[in-house]
Amino acid sequence: MDVIRITKRDALPRKREILITILAVVLSIVFAGIILLIFGLNPLQIFQEIIMGSVGTGLRIKQTIIKAIPLIIASMGIIVAFKMKFWNIGAEGQITMGALGASWVALNMGDGVPKPLMLLLMFVAAAVCGGIWAFIPAIFKAKMGTNETIFTLMMNYVAIKFVTYLQYGPWMDPAANGFPRIATFSDNAVLPSIGGVHIGWMIAIVLTAFVYFLINYTKTGYEIAVVGESLDTARYAGMNISKVIVIAMLISGGLCGVVGMIQASAIEKTLVAGIANNYGFTAIITAWLAKLNPASTLVVCVVFAMLIQGGEYIQIALGVPSAVSDVVQGLILFFVLGSEFFMRYKIHFGKPSEKEVA
Repeated sequence: MDVIRITKRDALPRKREILITILAVVLSIVFAGIILLIFGLNPLQIFQEIIMGSVGTGLRIKQTIIKAIPLIIASMGIIVAFKMKFWNIGAEGQITMGALGASWVALNMGDGVPKPLMLLLMFVAAAVCGGIWAFIPAIFKAKMGTNETIFTLMMNYVAIKFVTYLQYGPWMDPAANGFPRIATFSDNAVLPSIGGVHIGWMIAIVLTAFVYFLINYTKTGYEIAVVGESLDTARYAGMNISKVIVIAMLISGGLCGVVGMIQASAIEKTLVAGIANNYGFTAIITAWLAKLNPASTLVVCVVFAMLIQGGEYIQIALGVPSAVSDVVQGLILFFVLGSEFFMRYKIHFGKPSEKEVA
């Protein structure tokens, strides 16, 4: 009787892994084209318009960069947690709480505060609030061994509903004539722009360098990696696992919180319940596709920002649902994760040989 067996594969050369990943992306695009054909759409036209809609003009390039900024920073936060195999699915909530912290500073400090000081205080408040929101599931995981995936996921909705309550209640702008919105920030609480793009792109580059240095050249980064690889090894080395978990999640949540500050200050110029805009969930995909490598994540985030911007463009220009770009994103994830499986394991058909049994 034929059987299917799965065995662990020896480590593949780096070049071969890259080639397999590229092949997976190409196959995902081919299959996305087939799906588009089934729905009666011209895949070549759709893909061309997605590219033109994201980089076809200077304005579109700027919009793509603006969408890449929160994706890059949130991905950096995800990388820190995932390196430790702490499955932080709570970036949406951490972004939202970071925006709340920054908004509190912007709305209460007044327009008399110098702009650099105001933005610095907003940055710190956002990082602290995002870090605290990540600290809660971290301490439960460290002390009680709770499931961090469910815990962080549920905290997303708590954060969003809390901001919704503020938007419809205590923080509602009296000058809005009953419309449920929070007051607009004063000019000193708005990030400045360079060449039509807010300086969040500079923050994104700096934080990418910070995460790269943290993971590769610091004791904390080494401990995070060891805890992620093996808890037994970490214990044997005398590491305080609970402390490592908490520190890593404070950093992870703090980075995600900064995204909230940037979106509130530079994009919305106020606080809204949907300020995370699914960037926290998309960052999970980009970080994973980049194999938790900060430098590679920059490239992947730009590509996904192109898909997001291009999806919005085809919705307007061609009347095609923007969900088309979501289909492409989903297929890329599916095929790349599938390639990960085949890079790590072999599939055998038939009975095991005598050598395998031995």
